Amino acid sequence: MDHKKIVVTFRMICLVAMLVIFLENSNGISLEDNLVDYSELVEDEVEIHLPHSRKNDGFCKFGDMEDEEWTMVQKKDNQFVVSGQPFYVNGFNTYWLMVFAADQSTRGKVTEVFQQASSVGLTVCRTWAFNDGQWRALQKSPSVYDEEVFKALDFVIREAKKFKIRLILSLVNNWEAYGGKSQYVKWGKATGLNLTSDDDFFSHSTLKGYYKAHVKMVLGRVNTLTNITYKDDPTIFAWELMNEPRCESDPSGNKLQAWIEEMAVYVKSIDPKHLLEIGLEGFYGPSTLNRVQFNPNTYAQQVGTDFIRNHQILGVDFASVHIYPDSWISQSISDAHIEFTKSWMQSHIDDAENYLGMPVVFSEFGVSAKDPGYNSTYRDTLINTVYKTLLNSTRKGGSGGGSLFWQLFPEGTDYMDDGYAVVLSKSPSTSDIISIQSTRLKTFNSLCSWKCHWGCKKKHHMETFPYHDEL
Repeated sequence: MDHKKIVVTFRMICLVAMLVIFLENSNGISLEDNLVDYSELVEDEVEIHLPHSRKNDGFCKFGDMEDEEWTMVQKKDNQFVVSGQPFYVNGFNTYWLMVFAADQSTRGKVTEVFQQASSVGLTVCRTWAFNDGQWRALQKSPSVYDEEVFKALDFVIREAKKFKIRLILSLVNNWEAYGGKSQYVKWGKATGLNLTSDDDFFSHSTLKGYYKAHVKMVLGRVNTLTNITYKDDPTIFAWELMNEPRCESDPSGNKLQAWIEEMAVYVKSIDPKHLLEIGLEGFYGPSTLNRVQFNPNTYAQQVGTDFIRNHQILGVDFASVHIYPDSWISQSISDAHIEFTKSWMQSHIDDAENYLGMPVVFSEFGVSAKDPGYNSTYRDTLINTVYKTLLNSTRKGGSGGGSLFWQLFPEGTDYMDDGYAVVLSKSPSTSDIISIQSTRLKTFNSLCSWKCHWGCKKKHHMETFPYHDEL
């Protein structure tokens, strides 16, 4: 058999293997409902570079994460990679994991969350690595920590690894829940500092010193259960400077910009291995007046954040955006929320590609069951919209790096529900949507990471990525 025939045969073997794997994991989706023309995927210009090493014997090998070494997630241009292979994110938020792990009566819920997330293929969880001066605080006062609560965070990280879930760990809150910047200001006032605003958190040297000390403590923590220092642990996907930073006292954005610049460099000076993101909601500011039209309202331009400018800072590896039309536009849900979601996401994906050269993660999105007009069908529509918009980017090798819905809860935690909780066992249609998206992304990652270096991105052959249009 000549070389060309061998190459074509191997292409077909790999594609058939992919199809079989996908169908076995597609929650009953029938082949008949998802027929696509695979001929475009195996045209001659799609190159398979067969290695000459005897070790490979010319066989294609799927880049399944289960078979890969557990290594750091890194960034290559506008995409995430693990061991040089693409890593697109389907994930979730559960902010209270550390607090639940600190109590033996609720610790099992942490394991439940990860087990249930893993069952639908979720790969990244965003959670808090802070609790400042509150009930069951991690940081009881500046640089004074509760060791038992720290051990609870150790447990969260170990359990995440068991279920092959990586963590985005946020380091402080903009809001009062779990302490936040207001708690730092209270600590400062208690020492006699003349502070007039919670936004002094961003500019006063003492308060910045408190934050830096917390960063140093967390990043340098040696996990008591794994003996791995946090800054060396690949279970941690990324650090987040702050959850939803805003500095309303300075609409120009200069004060927050200076804080991000200082803290991004500081985090990277301690831990250059992990990725870093800011934690922004994505509002456009004064530096890009041509983009403020995409903001959900005029107030968003006045909160001291500036999406493009903020993300052009040295040390920031990827962009973060949140999506809450029911909070930002109107509480009563409507089709306008879906249209906003599409334009909001696309504008930020475009910015990440055209101006920033980095991935963008839509790290919070959801809809509250407490909203007037809410129903589960609408929630499914919103989730579908987010997922489909991301796949439009993913199949072209774009900057849409993934999403994390707000938020995943196990059964028996209803008292924590803010209206946005997704309980998979009570929401079969939502669970199916999440599972299908996970399978699609895993299949896509495999397609693009064959050891034989299949050139899927080179000529945008993922334009024909199977099952996309049926989402």
